Amino acid sequence: MDSGGDKSNPQLKQAICYSNVASRRSASPSVIVIGGGFAGISAARALHDASFQVTVLESRNRIGGRVRTDYSFGFPVDLGASWLHGVCNENPLAPVIGRLGLPLYRTSGDNSVLYDHDLESYALFDMDGNQVPQELVSQVGITFETILEETNKVRDEVTEDMSIRQAISIVFERNPKLRLEGLPYKVLQWYLCRMEGWFAADAETISLKCWDKEELLPGGHGLMVRGYLPVINTLAKGLDIRLGHRVTKINRRKNGVKVTIENGTTFFADAAVIAVPLGVLKSNFIKFEPRLPQWKEEAIADLGVGIENKIILHFDRVFWPNVEFLGVVAQTSYGCSYFLNLHKATGHPVLVYMPAGQLAKDIEKLSDDDAANFAFIHLKKILPDASAPIQHLVSRWGSDVNSLGSYSYDAVGKPHDLYERLRIPVDNLFFAGEATSTDHPGSVHGAYHTGQLAAEDCRMRVLERYGELDLFHPVMGEDTPASVPLLISRI
Repeated sequence: MDSGGDKSNPQLKQAICYSNVASRRSASPSVIVIGGGFAGISAARALHDASFQVTVLESRNRIGGRVRTDYSFGFPVDLGASWLHGVCNENPLAPVIGRLGLPLYRTSGDNSVLYDHDLESYALFDMDGNQVPQELVSQVGITFETILEETNKVRDEVTEDMSIRQAISIVFERNPKLRLEGLPYKVLQWYLCRMEGWFAADAETISLKCWDKEELLPGGHGLMVRGYLPVINTLAKGLDIRLGHRVTKINRRKNGVKVTIENGTTFFADAAVIAVPLGVLKSNFIKFEPRLPQWKEEAIADLGVGIENKIILHFDRVFWPNVEFLGVVAQTSYGCSYFLNLHKATGHPVLVYMPAGQLAKDIEKLSDDDAANFAFIHLKKILPDASAPIQHLVSRWGSDVNSLGSYSYDAVGKPHDLYERLRIPVDNLFFAGEATSTDHPGSVHGAYHTGQLAAEDCRMRVLERYGELDLFHPVMGEDTPASVPLLISRI
């Protein structure tokens, strides 16, 4: 906003020259936000509302990043993030979703990384199509929780970190009675498969020391029935967003930043918010001049980034049981399967196959048709009378150059404070994204919140340099209207 007044009056010009920022006052402070996902749009919204000039540079031809709601079936389906983890007022995204009146389908009342669905909504099958008795599913679930409690004892005894899988092996050696065989063992592998899905990584790579450091909000897990796109579209309204602008270089100077995109076009601003996925930062596609400090480069290199994909199968009719998901148990977690039943939440005949870790990487090597067929073959094993899907969609978050992974996790031997190190600003560069959230990594609300934090840090730093910092200005988010109750359904 221009409040410079009549610049033709020399007396007026002289009058404002007591400030060392007189030459800068012809325009509002400016910020470039790199990345149009939830973190970037969140930061841009907050800075725009604080009267900053904001330009968002997004490499894709759409906003949303790893949130992608597809309408090609004639109704919304999320290929990326689809849950609100923590259906409660403490969730920073809850007021936004509540004000929009978007319904949530609660898939679990349990705040757990093990169960994103309540146990009564399971239907597990073996490879021969026989359903696993519900009582056995519950019993093995209790055993799995006991095994994880025993891994805490292992953690307390050792100084060196190890993987969850290695710790479980030690627990079995110490407690032979916890070993399972036959069908119960396969069900245990399925539980491990779901844990791997939560972290989008294999049990061999998940840190024993840090796997449970994430802060889980109360209220369980809620599926966004109409998808996440309406939320980010609302946040993006009125912002200056440049699609197809892939950033290749970020040059930080004392008086601002210069950002270069792939075609050589440059943008200048007082500061930049970097909200690109961790996988993209790891690829070193974006060059920083001067280089980022060593501690920042190490945080980028050492944080884990996992892959979870979705193969979405649209059928002409429902032929499966009325449960929230179907599972296939197997001898290894790699061989297990997980199908989310969207019909129960949305009324549409859709199943979503969700591979994670190495399985997700292997499936990404297939064509879309072959990937859909792979999922359907697994479905036919448990439901022999299954009809072929009429449409399919396949995500490829690992090989997509705009993401190069799904979300972050704690890798073996690496400290949990890497998330915070990734968040800490460097001069006039501010970092946001799910991988900068110490308490809520890997989540949409974590990404959203870090965008708010980066925006407030940026606002304070830039206005301080302008000599205009108003210490009584409300912190961003404090003056938001009272939240609206979330629309929860368990039809």
